[in-house]
Amino acid sequence: MSLGISDEQVELGDTLRKWAASLDPIAAARAAEGDAGAGFGDLWSATEEMGIAAIAAPESAGGGGGTLLDQAIALEAAAHELLPGGLLGAAIGSVLTGRPGRFGVQVRTGGAVWDGGTATEHLLLDEGGTLRASAGVDLTSRHARLVDGTPGRTDEARRRIAITLAAAEAAGVTRWCLETAVEYAGVREQFGRKIGSFQAIKHLCAEMLETAEAVTAAAWDAAASAPPAGGGDGGDEEQWAFAVEVARAICFDGAVDVAKSCIQVLGGIGFTFEHDAHLYLRRATTLRALVGPADEAAARLTAAAVQGVRRRVDVDLEGRDEAIRPEIRATAQRLAALPAAGQRAQLVESGYLTPHWPAPFGLGADPTTQIVIDQELGRAGVVRPDLVIAGWAVPTILSHGTDAQRERFVRPSLMGELTWCQLFSEPGSGSDLASLRTRAVRVEGGWSLSGQKVWTSVAERADWGICLARTDADAPQHKGITYFLVDMKSSGIEVRPLREITGEALFNEVFLDDVFVPDDCVVAEPGDGWRLARTTLANERVAMASARLTKSVERAVEIASTGALGPVDEARVGHQVALATVCGLLGVRTTLRALGGRGPGAESSVAKLLGVRSRQESSELVVELQGDALALLDGVDKTTGEALAADVWEQFNTRCLSIAGGTTQILRNVAGERILGLPR
Repeated sequence: MSLGISDEQVELGDTLRKWAASLDPIAAARAAEGDAGAGFGDLWSATEEMGIAAIAAPESAGGGGGTLLDQAIALEAAAHELLPGGLLGAAIGSVLTGRPGRFGVQVRTGGAVWDGGTATEHLLLDEGGTLRASAGVDLTSRHARLVDGTPGRTDEARRRIAITLAAAEAAGVTRWCLETAVEYAGVREQFGRKIGSFQAIKHLCAEMLETAEAVTAAAWDAAASAPPAGGGDGGDEEQWAFAVEVARAICFDGAVDVAKSCIQVLGGIGFTFEHDAHLYLRRATTLRALVGPADEAAARLTAAAVQGVRRRVDVDLEGRDEAIRPEIRATAQRLAALPAAGQRAQLVESGYLTPHWPAPFGLGADPTTQIVIDQELGRAGVVRPDLVIAGWAVPTILSHGTDAQRERFVRPSLMGELTWCQLFSEPGSGSDLASLRTRAVRVEGGWSLSGQKVWTSVAERADWGICLARTDADAPQHKGITYFLVDMKSSGIEVRPLREITGEALFNEVFLDDVFVPDDCVVAEPGDGWRLARTTLANERVAMASARLTKSVERAVEIASTGALGPVDEARVGHQVALATVCGLLGVRTTLRALGGRGPGAESSVAKLLGVRSRQESSELVVELQGDALALLDGVDKTTGEALAADVWEQFNTRCLSIAGGTTQILRNVAGERILGLPR
């Protein structure tokens, strides 16, 4: 998905991409190769006529009167088509001066003047001096060097605007590289097959998607969080500064990585000068050089996080909450006034525990109502209990079960009177549920289940389990499976704990030996199990947007706050702050899509993949930061030993995240096929 989320933003980006493509910009860039004085005159005239570089300048000065996000969306679109000339410098200068112009801008003291070789005006940090234009690595731009002059000082506002708009260009480059690689993988054949069907290519493209979504989210947040021109409400300099450093840490390395992967997918043709892929790599590499090292941004993030700064994202409901908020706030306050022991029943009764579920167990709430309920419960200090597996089992019963099943199971589950486990995975099937071997045989009044399940959390104390079993051995794999509700106290069930790498036993093996399940505990019809296992309620949960740091990242920041880390490790902590923040931003963008009445974009699909990476990498970093202490646990004081033991437990425990709920490799296959459209 591109930077734009609203219909107007998406239309702006689409329109400008088509317009830029119509100019044949890459042909112009190739024609000017090696010409340091090339000004791309015809293209710039067309760009000025469209007013692209001045979208964020006031209308009274001849600009478009838009926001910095509008300007970023325009730059993303232009970079997608690699429009040459001085658009980036002109856009930065337009934002800084409040008027249109063809600007060259110096961002870093002593550094290059961005687009100085094609500009007619220059905004320099140095006083005076002579500029020398250069044909650099990027064939589509002409930057300049300040040959002499008196050094000035870095302008922080200028730096943030420049990084924000450069990140938008990085997002456009990244998007083109992803699309180009996927298109090629879908048509290029090797060994009689489309190369996109090869798992190695599919995974590489899925990894490109993950990076592209991270780049897009970070670039979007930097632009969206900027204070409005001229000050006023809606701006927070500290928050913008944090968002800009996240973008700097994520976007430019990300764009280079995706450009390199694009060439890898293209193979030999991608290595030729004839193909356009290297031009995008050149733009990405140059952008990274202009903004400076990502480690520098990461160190800034660590310093900010140590001082307590976290990215706070407020979702603008655009007034849609005004009519419903007073009543919801009053209800939340009444709930907060109740004794803790009585809150759950009233959460269930009011529908606030599961507002996205249909009445009478929820409110059938739309996304706006769900968000407002989250906000007001949070403001009142009311914490909703986690339904755990019941959160998966009960929606299936609500959607596909009988009235009797709903009456029997839904409210007791919401009240916490019933605990559920999931009997899906098997030793020989894992994520491949279609190959499961647990059998269900017809007997008088019901079914007899026999088989083995594994990796089953809380089976040792669960009251009921949702179970998939094969009821028709002759049917195709996906057709002969039935969805059962199994009483875990039934005769024939044996639960054996499995000790995990943490040393604890949270999982279990469950053996079923002629376990009787009555007909009234079959959900839907025999053979419907596969469909039920893959569906949820149509009115899905919309979570309140958040960009909180995860447990291990907070722990890494805590270690950094002691002052014991060197510059390299401080930067490593900052990179994890950036990644965790981006994972939260993916959720924010998904929430905004839901509020706009649109289905989830690619962000929701890659959020788990990036989230797993964040939690695993950060928990491992926490342990690494403590040196060889983990090899000497007996020799440290009790407090230090307990803290380190907890850190090691977290590192080991997070290894399950790339396995549970579908392995990372399987999910990348799914992303490649269902999102990117690659062949099976």
